[in-house]
Amino acid sequence: MPMLCGVLVALLLAIASIVPVAGNAQDYPARTVTLIVPYPPGGGVDAMARVVAERLSVALGQQVVVDNRAGGSGLVGTRAVARSAPDGYTLLLAHTGSISINPSLHANAGFDPRRDFAPIGLIASMPVALIANPAFPARTIADVVAVARKEGGKLNIGTSAVGTGGYMSAELFKSIAGIESTIIPYKGTGQVMNDLLGGHVQIAFGVLPPVMGNLHAGTLRGIAVLGKTRFSQLPEIPNAAESGLPGFESVLHYGLLAPAGTPAPIISRLNRELQVIITSEEMRKRINREGGDPLASTAGEYAADIDEEEHKWSGLIRKLGLRVN
Repeated sequence: MPMLCGVLVALLLAIASIVPVAGNAQDYPARTVTLIVPYPPGGGVDAMARVVAERLSVALGQQVVVDNRAGGSGLVGTRAVARSAPDGYTLLLAHTGSISINPSLHANAGFDPRRDFAPIGLIASMPVALIANPAFPARTIADVVAVARKEGGKLNIGTSAVGTGGYMSAELFKSIAGIESTIIPYKGTGQVMNDLLGGHVQIAFGVLPPVMGNLHAGTLRGIAVLGKTRFSQLPEIPNAAESGLPGFESVLHYGLLAPAGTPAPIISRLNRELQVIITSEEMRKRINREGGDPLASTAGEYAADIDEEEHKWSGLIRKLGLRVN
C-alpha cells in the first residue's frame, strides 16, 4: 500500500507539472513577445526583424517588440535567448552567421545551436555577392581566379568583419579556387563598399541591400551572386556556377528560434503564423526590398538547415584554423 501511494503521488505531481504548461500554451500569447536581434539597429537582420515583428503582432493579437542586443559579433543577444525562459515570450531573429558560423568560429560562444534552441521556421534567404569596381577588368568569377593566379596574392578582397558572411565567403572562395589573395576585413559593409567605390579594393564579398542602388546606377558591378539560382531582384547577375566556379555557394538564411524546451504547441502556432506571413504577396515584396527572397519552412526543415550550414562552415573554420577566443 505505501508503495502504491508513492506511485500515485508521483503520478499526480507529474500531471500537475504538465497541466500549467499545456494551459499556458493554449492561452499563448497573453502578453507582449520580445524578438531579440543580436545586432545593432539599422542593419539587414534588424530590418528583417522589424518586418516580421510587425506582421506577427497582427497575427498573434499581441505586440511583438524588437530588442537589439548587440555585442560580440552577435553572441551577446544569441546567448540571452538561449538562457531565457522557454515560454514563447522571448524569440530570436537569427541568420546563418549568428547561429551556424559563430558557434564554431568562437571558442567560447556560450551556446550550442542544436541543443539550446527550438527552431520555429525560416524567413528569407539573402545571397552573398561578389561585387567589383567597374574599372576592374574581370567579368566572371573564372576571370577573377585567373587574375588572382597571375598576380600571385596581390589581389585585395574587401569584406565585413571576420566571421561574417562576407568574410567567410572570401575564405571559401580562396579555398575552393585554390588561390592566394589578401582579405581586408572592415568593421561594416558600408565601409567596404565605400572603399570599393573609391578603388581602394578591387573586389568585395557582401550582402546586396547596401549596394542595390550602386548596382542599378552602374557605379558598382555585380560579378556573381552565390546562390543556387540568380537573385530575383537582380536577374542579370549570374550565379557562381554560371560564372565559372561550380560548388561555390554562400547564402545567409534568416529564421526564427525560441529557447530549447519551449512547448511544442507554441512552436507549432508560431510556425503556422510565420508560414502564412512569409508566403503572402505583401511580405514577398517587403523581403525583396530588403535584398532577399522569402523562404518559408517547417520547424524541422529549419533545424536541418542549421545543421547543414554548421557542418559546412565549421569544416572550413577547422581547415583554415580560423577559430578565435
